[in-house]
Amino acid sequence: MSDQEKIHRPIRSFVLRQGRLTPGQQRAFDDLWPDYGIDYTAEPLNFQALFGNENPVFVEIGFGNGESLAQMAAAHPEQNYLGIEVHGPGVGHLLLKIEALDLTNIRIMKHDAIEVLNNRLADASLQGLFLFFPDPWHKKRHHKRRILNPGFLKHLYRCIKPGGFFHAATDWEAYAVQMMAVLTEAQDQFENSAGEGNYTPRPSYRPLTKFEQRGQRLGHGVWDLIFIRRHN
Repeated sequence: MSDQEKIHRPIRSFVLRQGRLTPGQQRAFDDLWPDYGIDYTAEPLNFQALFGNENPVFVEIGFGNGESLAQMAAAHPEQNYLGIEVHGPGVGHLLLKIEALDLTNIRIMKHDAIEVLNNRLADASLQGLFLFFPDPWHKKRHHKRRILNPGFLKHLYRCIKPGGFFHAATDWEAYAVQMMAVLTEAQDQFENSAGEGNYTPRPSYRPLTKFEQRGQRLGHGVWDLIFIRRHN
């Protein structure tokens, strides 16, 4: 890589560790991706054409293995969901869940979420956006990799409808504090649904993950933040 390429290389909020697909996950890519996957281009998405209806659209960034996203979609067939994830095995797992639950209201993009937000989502096209348990990059020298920053919020403000929301959750208290600070700093664009400086109890629509259940038994905390996109 040249020095010039190093200078202009964007800071990623993820490290691409693809892992090996199971035979089932490979079959899911072969058979199901054409129906539920969206290949990346720079053209804005037309959600009405994509889902065949005008139901509200919610995006989850970094859905992991897709269990929470599949549960939300199954519980709310009147809502549409777009999941964004870069790791192949997780995408394959979600494709299998979609098949098992016979879901029609999920689509998937396997691409960098920042580029999707910037190039593929139209202004005020989302009712809500979820960021559940993003990589905390806990070492101080890696904090610059954390996805939630002022630049990220600019994308959210453009993509989320007035009155829509951004919901983040983390089990790293220091990251929760930083999230609260960044979001509070943008209070002219986003309003804390729980009141200034307050975290929100986990809403019923966010599934309790196995990892989270295990953490609760060990006394670990989880912090939810829900901020409403202002109408200005």
